[in-house]
Amino acid sequence: MVATTLPDLNTLDREALKTLLVATHERLLSRESEIEHLKLLIAKLRRMQFGRRSERVQRQIEQLELRLEDLEARKAQQTSQAQSRLPTTAAANLLIASKPSRRPLAEHLPRETQTYEPQERVCPDCGSALRRLGEDVSEMLEYVPARFKVIRQVRPKLSCSGCERIVQALAPSRPIERGLAGPGLLAHVLVSKYADHLPLYRQAEMYAREGVDLERSTLADWVGGAADLLKPLVEALRRYVFDCGKLHADDTPVPVLAPGTGKTKTGRLWTYVRDDRPAGDKAAPAVWFAYSPDRKGEHPQQHLRDFRGTLQADAYAGFNQIYEKGLIQEAACWAHVRRKFYELQQAHASPIATEAIERIGELYGIEREIRGHPPEERREVRNARARLVLESLHEWLEGCLAKLSRKSDTTAAVRYALTHWDALVRYCNDGRLEIDNNAAERALRAVALGRKNYLFAGSDAGGERAAAIYSLIGSAKLNGLDPEAYLREVLTRIADHPISRIEELLPWNIAASLPPAIEPAA
Repeated sequence: MVATTLPDLNTLDREALKTLLVATHERLLSRESEIEHLKLLIAKLRRMQFGRRSERVQRQIEQLELRLEDLEARKAQQTSQAQSRLPTTAAANLLIASKPSRRPLAEHLPRETQTYEPQERVCPDCGSALRRLGEDVSEMLEYVPARFKVIRQVRPKLSCSGCERIVQALAPSRPIERGLAGPGLLAHVLVSKYADHLPLYRQAEMYAREGVDLERSTLADWVGGAADLLKPLVEALRRYVFDCGKLHADDTPVPVLAPGTGKTKTGRLWTYVRDDRPAGDKAAPAVWFAYSPDRKGEHPQQHLRDFRGTLQADAYAGFNQIYEKGLIQEAACWAHVRRKFYELQQAHASPIATEAIERIGELYGIEREIRGHPPEERREVRNARARLVLESLHEWLEGCLAKLSRKSDTTAAVRYALTHWDALVRYCNDGRLEIDNNAAERALRAVALGRKNYLFAGSDAGGERAAAIYSLIGSAKLNGLDPEAYLREVLTRIADHPISRIEELLPWNIAASLPPAIEPAA
């Protein structure tokens, strides 16, 4: 303890005075050093504060850009829906009226000409020879990896020398009716936005550096039109995901711009994963995302209305009403239990947390040995080995609870495990189930990455569009496909594909014609 008053100097000898002087000097030096350190720290904090203020302006600009993207994409989606309900001629007139005048494509871009000759070799009316009359030429902007190109679609016109009949090949379908973007460019824009986390205004800046002038509003039109075109495929994916006996489910908060306020609200993105590969099942894995403006239990209840089986999820209270009906069983997540003890171990080096982690690790060791084995074999191994570990763990946790303070963090972690015990041990009796819900958590990682880069969505409608595209991209990745190659193939075919056979465009059904995904280096 530091003395607050000086001793009587007249009573001190020479050595005592010297000792006092040295101690006082050291205290002064120490205090001076602390002052300088505090000055440096305050200056640093002020710089950080001013930095945040300047970044706030940029953040507001980004939010407004995203809001504009959302409004323009919604307009394109509504136009697409209106077109589908009109006759062909009326739909074309509506589209032309709704579009501003378009600038010609840059001349420096390489051109590839595709010629569509009529099938007729003679006049279909009189059988006379056909002669060349002229041709219609239109251009479509396409994107191939690392470069743009323009595809010139040439359709020669042939006229009959005998009766003046004119024949010409039909114009090939485009993903967006009369749209400028080819399927490869549309796929690139969607993957850049939803998988690579690049907002459309940033993409527009990147394309401008390549000499291609694409307004952000144009890109937003394409996103809205593509989302509307892909709706039937996303619905087919949803039906497939829920047509099973075991699902993984999770959710994550996402910031969404609140209309008219300039502020953000918290929406929710839900994920449902079908993946039985760890149990030796050959069925294709898939994921379906859904957006909601809040976290009310009515949303998962609506999503799961037709599902019957076991739901692997965390202890979210909104699922309780689903379990109470008895049509869906709960299987809890050991990763959540372990995470609570891990946080305690990191914070307090708690011996109880350390031992809990080691005991849970034994359960995971067993799972690693039986991954990919048939369900019946997994069930037998779990009952022979894991159940003994679980019984011992349960007894030990109850013993710990009796010794702990009721209000401690360790008590809360122990109570969490014991409260959900029946759901935590359910995986032992069913070889299809997993020990944890990591399949759903992995599906949400892409959302978490995008959330760090920019505001998630400009409106609830934007959140719904994002959920749809995330579903297709996530399912492509689960099946080992390059998502951009997959969307390119789908957008090339979907406009002419029969809606009654839309399942043919699901990732695993066209995987053979696509290159596998290239995983980034670690």
